[in-house]
Amino acid sequence: MSLTKLNVTAFILLALGAATASAQDPTLAATPPMGWNSWNHFARNVNDADVRAAADTIVSSGMRDAGYIYVNIDDTWQGQRDAQGVIHTNDKFPDMKALADYVHSKGLKLGIYSGPGPKTCAGFEGSYGHEDQDAKTYAAWDIDYLKYDLCSYRQLMREQAPHDPEKQFQMYKAAYEKMHQALISFARPIVYSLCQYGLNDVWKWGPEVGGNLWRTTGDINDTWQRMSDIGFGQLGLAKYAGPGHWNDPDMLEVGNGGMTGDEYRTHMSLWAILAAPLLAGNDLSKMSPETLSILLNKEVIAVDQDRLGKQGDRAFAVGMTEIWTKPLSGGALAAGLFNRDTEEHPVTLHLRDVGFAERAKLRDLWKHEDVTATNGSYTVTVPPHGVVMLRISK
Repeated sequence: MSLTKLNVTAFILLALGAATASAQDPTLAATPPMGWNSWNHFARNVNDADVRAAADTIVSSGMRDAGYIYVNIDDTWQGQRDAQGVIHTNDKFPDMKALADYVHSKGLKLGIYSGPGPKTCAGFEGSYGHEDQDAKTYAAWDIDYLKYDLCSYRQLMREQAPHDPEKQFQMYKAAYEKMHQALISFARPIVYSLCQYGLNDVWKWGPEVGGNLWRTTGDINDTWQRMSDIGFGQLGLAKYAGPGHWNDPDMLEVGNGGMTGDEYRTHMSLWAILAAPLLAGNDLSKMSPETLSILLNKEVIAVDQDRLGKQGDRAFAVGMTEIWTKPLSGGALAAGLFNRDTEEHPVTLHLRDVGFAERAKLRDLWKHEDVTATNGSYTVTVPPHGVVMLRISK
């Protein structure tokens, strides 16, 4: 295909995105989605009983009341397609509509997983060539959220456009737009999560193909190094996020056991400042009091869910310490004082440097107490790999 034809394709996709934007529910993902996803803990082993148990615990633990409403099934739910091409579930999920009804009865929403390729990452049925059929099926099941993972479609791109990165880009952009069109054609509000690992600066074009959120990175894992690399690596992306469209640095690992409490508090604080989706990925039936206290910190969650819809960014960095800030409604500001070192360090926040007078009000969101600045600055010792998170108001 010539460059001219590729440019025409890009123009058509842009026009389609603009034309269909009004067809989307404007309240969909008005704040970053919150909930739970099965993959980080259960991976391929998730089943109907696990999802029902997760829904039960989200309610009984107080997570639903804190804002966690999506119960998302990741890969491996798919069975075979029938003679008409309609997708069916496998034995682990005997009745997806009944499962959706159960989740909805708890005041929650159900999410599902697929991808634009012939196969998913785990080798199950993808949506390639069946986008309309699958969207119709999801609507019939009363699904509320779709994670759409690039996976095997990358091989199709390489086969059909070898050594042509621009054509490959247009191919997978078109694939995501195709599912977007299918989803909105059935008039059921379904949050659309693009999972393509941040390729081709997805934050610049994700809204054009109907994305409510898009992965900005490869997969997270339950280690300090990977979590911090991803989280602090979101520098400069704030301008691309807002109500209805969010940068997604991947799911939460809080409670999976690979990090310390201070590291998990850093994880939760950083994701909140980034206005990131908060999708717990742990075994909800085995949460320690510390894990629950992190996931249920309503003051930190309020930063993530602030109605202004602004993503935060790094304001200052000195050595291994960093200060990240996020504008909040009413003229307030969230500030995360992070220590990326393996030793404790004092960190000083000068109020004038973030636009506040000396007598501004400060609240420590992890201690749940007001603190006081001295001579227009606040100095606190931050533990190794830890954070002090503040809300600053006039």
